[in-house]
This record gives sequence, C-alpha cells and structure tokens, in this order.
Amino acid sequence: MRAAFFHATLCGGSMSGRKILVTSALPYANGAIHIGHLVEYIQTDVWVRFQKLRGENCRYFCADDTHGAAITISAKKKGVSEEEFIAEVREQHLADFSDFGIQFDNYGSTNSPETRHYCEEFWKALRKADLVVEREIEQLYDPTEGRFLADRFIKGTCPKCGKPDQYGDSCECGAVYAPTDLINPRSALSGATLELRKSRHLFVEIEKARDFLVHWIDASDALQPEVANYLKGQFLSNDLFPWDISRPAPYFGFEIPDFPGNYWYVWYDAPIGYVGSCAQWCKEHGQTAEDWWLDKNTDIHHFIGKDITYFHTLFWPTTLNAAGFNLPKKVHIHGFLTVDGEKMSKSKGTFILARSYLNHLDPSYLRYFFSSKTTGRVDDLDLNLEELELKVNADLVGVVVNLASRTAKFAHETGLSAEYPDDGGLFQEAASKSEEIAAAYEVCDYGKAIRTILECGYRANQYVEKMAPWTIKKELTKLQKDANASPEAIEATRRRLQDAATVGLNLFRQIAIYLAPILPDLAQKTEALLNTKINDWNDVQTPLVGAPVSEYVHMMARVSRDGINAMIEESKDTLPSENNEQGTTDGQGAGQWNDSAQPLLDEPLADTITIDDFMKVDLRVGRIIEAEQVKEARKLLRLKLSLGGTETRQVFAGIKAAYPEPEKLIGRLVVFVANLQPRQMKFGLSEGMIVAAGPGGPDVFVTSPDEGAVPGMRLH
Repeated sequence: MRAAFFHATLCGGSMSGRKILVTSALPYANGAIHIGHLVEYIQTDVWVRFQKLRGENCRYFCADDTHGAAITISAKKKGVSEEEFIAEVREQHLADFSDFGIQFDNYGSTNSPETRHYCEEFWKALRKADLVVEREIEQLYDPTEGRFLADRFIKGTCPKCGKPDQYGDSCECGAVYAPTDLINPRSALSGATLELRKSRHLFVEIEKARDFLVHWIDASDALQPEVANYLKGQFLSNDLFPWDISRPAPYFGFEIPDFPGNYWYVWYDAPIGYVGSCAQWCKEHGQTAEDWWLDKNTDIHHFIGKDITYFHTLFWPTTLNAAGFNLPKKVHIHGFLTVDGEKMSKSKGTFILARSYLNHLDPSYLRYFFSSKTTGRVDDLDLNLEELELKVNADLVGVVVNLASRTAKFAHETGLSAEYPDDGGLFQEAASKSEEIAAAYEVCDYGKAIRTILECGYRANQYVEKMAPWTIKKELTKLQKDANASPEAIEATRRRLQDAATVGLNLFRQIAIYLAPILPDLAQKTEALLNTKINDWNDVQTPLVGAPVSEYVHMMARVSRDGINAMIEESKDTLPSENNEQGTTDGQGAGQWNDSAQPLLDEPLADTITIDDFMKVDLRVGRIIEAEQVKEARKLLRLKLSLGGTETRQVFAGIKAAYPEPEKLIGRLVVFVANLQPRQMKFGLSEGMIVAAGPGGPDVFVTSPDEGAVPGMRLH
C-alpha cells in the first residue's frame, strides 16, 4: 500500500475500461430501516441501475455498521451476544432493502475479516504519514458497568441552573457544558456514581492535511458548491481539531494492534467498511479490492446524508490519500426527510418504518415519489402523503400504465405489426430525448428526468385517444359478424387495430425503459407483457415489431387512502418510559413529572455552539398590537409587534393552524428574534421571527416571558 501523503489524483483516468464503484452510508445495526433512510438508498439504487442500463461496469457496495458501545448495550438488553444481535438486524435490513427493490452487488458487515484487514492497512498509512498522536484525557467512568461513558449515558445536576436529572452535555435550561462539569454525575445505564479517570487516547491530526484538503475541495469538483463553501467556512477557516480515534476496553470493535486494550472508534471503521464489502465481492469474482480502489480508471461515488458530511469530506479523504487509494470522484450529499412538512413523529404516525410502509403500500409509489423530488442538490425532501397519492395516481396510473392497459388487450389478439406503423414521428421524438434524460439521471436530477419522460407519455396518450383502438375493435367485431363484409375490409380494419396497438405499446415500452432505474418492477412486467428483455438504454431507439403480446396483467393499482391511513396507524408507537429507556433509578427529575421523551426523539438536540454564537442572536420582548390572517397563505398570520415607544416590527408567522382567532393574540407579550435579516415575501416584508415551541401545525405554542417583562427587553 502506497503512503505518500500528497499522492492525490483529482480525476479519473481514461474512459477506456472505466469502472464505477458506488456506496451508500452504512446503516447502523442498532435499529430498523425507516423511510428517512430510504431517501438515500433509493436515490443510490436508481443511479446504479441507470449506469448498468447504460452498459457501465458499475458496482454497488454497502454493509451494516456494527461496532460501538450502543451495540453492546442493545445486545445486553436482549440477552444475546453482539455477534448474534448484529446478525439478526442484518437479516431485517436486507429484507427491507430487497422488498424496496434495492440491489447491492455486495452487502457486508464492518465486523468482518476484510474490514479488519483494511483497518490495519489504513492505520499503518496514517502512522507512516505522521498523522497519529497520543494524548491523555479525563473521562467519566462507570465502576458498575466497567466502562467509560459517552455523553448520552451520563446524567446529573446542571452546573448552571441546578436542575437535576440532566444529560451529560446540555440542560433543559439551554446551558451546554462538558460531562465533567455536571454535579453528582451518575450513569444512566446502572445508576452508579461516576468517577473521573484519566485514559490515553489516539488522535488523528487532520490539520496536517489542510493543504491537501483545500486543494481537493477546490480542484476535484467532487462536492456540490454549497458543500464546498460550507466546509471552507465552517471548518477550514480555523484549525481542524484532532479527531479522537480510539476507545478503551470494553468496546465492541477491532482492537488497535499497536495500542493494546484500545479499539478503533466506530467512525474509523465505518467508511473502511466500503472497502471491506468490495473485497468480499472481489473474492467471489477473482479480483481484489485494490483492482478497484487503486485503479485510476475507477470512479468512486459516495451517496450520503448531510449530517455526516464531515466524516466523508474531511476525515475520509485524508485517510484515503494517506494510503494512496483513489479519492471520491463525487460525494452526492442529500438533505433530510420531512413528512407533511414536519419532522417524522412517532406520536403522529409519520415516523414510518420500512416494514410498516411495505405492509400497506406498493414500494414503487415511494421510489417514484422520492425520485420525482430528487434534484441532485442538498435539499430536504418532504413526503406529503396527499401529494404522493395524487402524483402516483395521476402520473403512473393515469399516464404510464394507462398506455398499456388501453392497448395491450388488442395487441394480445393481433400481435405486433410486422413493420412499425406511421405514428407522426412520436417514437422518434421520444427516442431523441434519450441523452437529455440520461444527463438528468447522471447528475441525480431525477425530477427533471421524470418531467421529460412524462411529456413523452402525454403525447403518447393523445395518440391513443385519437386512434381509439377500442372503437376500431367495435368496428372489427361488427364487420366480422356482417355476412356481407368483404375479407379485405375486415383485414384492413384488423390492421388498423394492430397498428394502433403496436404504436401505443412501443411508446409505452420507451417510457418503461426510461423509468426502469426508478421502477424496476414495472420494467419486469413490461418484459413479461412483450416477451422481450430490456437489456440496454438504447433499446428506446428500436421499436418492437412482429412479436406476440402476452395477456395483459394489471401493472399497478391506484394509491389507496385507506392504505395510507392504515400505515400511519401502525406507525403510531407507545413510547417507553424514560426510566426504562435511560436507566434512571432514583425516582427524581423528569420521571416525577411524567414528561415524555417524544419531543427530543422527534427533534434531537442541535450541535453545541459557543456563547459568542448565542450572543449574536438578539432576542427581544415584543407586544402584539395587530394580528390578522393572511388569506392568500395557508399557514401565515401577519403580526405587528411593539418594542416600546414608536418602534414596531412586522412579522409573518406560520402559526395560523394553532391560532385560528388571531385577534385573541393582541396585547400578548412574545419573544422574537429582532436582528434577523428582513425577508421580502409576496405578502410584505417580514422583519423578524417569533419564538414558539412544538412540532408544527395546530401543535405550536408561542413563547411568552414571565410577569414583569416589558417590550424592548433583551433576553440573556
């Protein structure tokens, strides 16, 4: 393995012998797959299927991410070993992926000998590049569990406000702190009083790779522009912090060979799992992982969510470069999933597991809907369930499948015409869209690809409507029953019916080929109907003629509102008590108030900020002196706030559903962000943002200051 540190090749080799290696982020083996995960895996699967349909040597590798303290804790709760636990989860993951039509060339596990091998090889390279240092740090230790604890497993009294039963990194009062600052810290696992102990840790000094990273980000075109700007503004504008890469025993993972009693942190071996999974596939195909990861004809594409940008765009390229491995050709980063405009919620039934969806709805619906919203940018994606119903029923059932259902039964009787009929240029026009659609797929703008494909579908349906093969069929039947009808008239009518059906089915097949990466199930049904395999993207250029057509089998049902409602009901979950979930044993804190854990589950705590960051936000008390609905807007109220004296601000707030009688808000004191940059909306200028709590819709609660506060006061 080569270890020259600045050995970076920023672009692939020649297209001759091009290979494409694709990965998705590894799902953690501590829970089920949900529809938020599927945004990424569907996007990746569509891209890989497209590449393979274009004849590219493209391979899709993934694996379960299996290491870390959380796995040990979950296995212990279930009374099984870590290996047994992750094996069971892996089978569940694979079943969910398979049923959604997601096909991997290899799906491995980070707890594999192949991943261990490459962990050791990459480690040698990091050591040789002088990127690893050893330091002593202090951590909280659970003497009962016999382990150092992560922040989320530590509870105690807030050092700022004195509130008991707070987590190891932040308090309900808004304070953030180090776990070692907690008063009377205890284990959320065992309830034991924690001890402060010193331990030796290994760190990767990413700062030493700064010049390489800046050059790679600027010159490689591997990142979306907004991601490159984010990295340069948020990380590379200051010194890069050394990354703590080791964890002391006990820890479920791989022991570090030159640091006995310590293990690589789970985020070290997770991306190396890509190489391990590739190596497993290579063993079965007479190749090696190096044949892909060291070959400059290989283009590496990573598909990830924006929450793990740091690991894949700073630490991972640094590691690859130190080892002389190929750098990513492209890191495709996507946003998060919301459902009906809000974060997924168990209480509302919108935190939907993959299996709950599959129990009630066709996976093709979700593949199509997600694809129609995919742009290739880092945008969040909203799953509006009403829109899903309308879009699938209108596009797939009403346009695409409708073509086949209205023509196939006639072609089943007649077979396809021996020569392709005159269709006014429709087939050739659709064929000419091939490269335009392919270009959209290539950059992950599936929404654009779908819009172009549907335009072909609209024109095809207009042709079928004009030709009306059902009317021709009635004419033919009438002639066949007419004893005076000439054989020539009967044959001419039969040919007109055959030609109309031949054109309709060929236009349908073109659309099915174009949609095959998104809707593989529809492609398979099209192959069965027309008795012809879809082998290549260029199949759209040649019409099928002179072939039999099978009896039509229903291809897709309309989305059922009952199915959606049943899925939501199944997804509503009774949450475990906090005592059981967090291990609280003293009966104090949130337990005595019966506070639900749901709000934090729905919206986890954000990344910590400094006091300087917080002080940039000017929070003020304001009094609502005017309040009215914005009739043209579904969610907005227009509020006029007084800051005291003659100073006022206009604010548009998305709280209409929670406050249907806005006049009742007049006179109320609220908290609002006074130094937010004004935003020009079509309804007027919004000059701030009021502070409210809640998930959205009718469940929004405007925040008011305590008695004694007056307009204009600043919150500290």
